[in-house]
Parts: sequence; C-alpha cells; structure tokens
Amino acid sequence: MYKTGIIGDRESVVGFRAVGIDAIPARTGEEAAKAVRYMAESGYGIIYITEELAAEIEEEIDRYKDEMLPAVIALPGRKGPTGDGMRNVSKAVERAVGADILFGGGK
Repeated sequence: MYKTGIIGDRESVVGFRAVGIDAIPARTGEEAAKAVRYMAESGYGIIYITEELAAEIEEEIDRYKDEMLPAVIALPGRKGPTGDGMRNVSKAVERAVGADILFGGGK
C-alpha cells in the first residue's frame, strides 16, 4: 500500500497529520525538493505540495510528471490559491486525453 504525504510551510501541513497524511514542513525550495526526493524514493504514491513551494521546484516535480508514481499534486497553502495547481491539473489531463476537457478548450 502506498503512503500519502504533504510538503509545505508548517502552518499549512501540520493539520494533515490528524488524518494520517505524513507531513514534512519545508521553508525553502531546497528543503521542498529534498522532501519530494525522499518521499518519491520511500514508496509514496501521492505527494501533495503547496503551490508556493511547487513553483520554486518545478524542475524537480517535472521529473515525476510522466511517471505513474508518485503523483505530485499542488494544493493551495495558507496564503490561498495561486491558480498554479489547477493549471497543472488541466495540463496533465490535456496531455493524457489530448484535449482540454476540464475548461472546454477541446470543443
């Protein structure tokens, strides 16, 4: 069974521990990249990361975009959504099905 984890600033991730999600606080892109690598190598199937940190480590996250596992998913942090997470989901869906079925671009 695969594990689920989240990476982000302490305030954004600490509550996830209550529902059984492993949380790794990170303050910098370097810390976040190290945490992503650790989780990817340790059998995590889903890695959530705050949008703010995900934007800082796009190259690291791109290493996993064409892999089956882990799925690296950006979520809004305590400062609210930046929109990057939804754009990345839309791009992934478009890559998978060949059309933008989420926002009507494939009509």
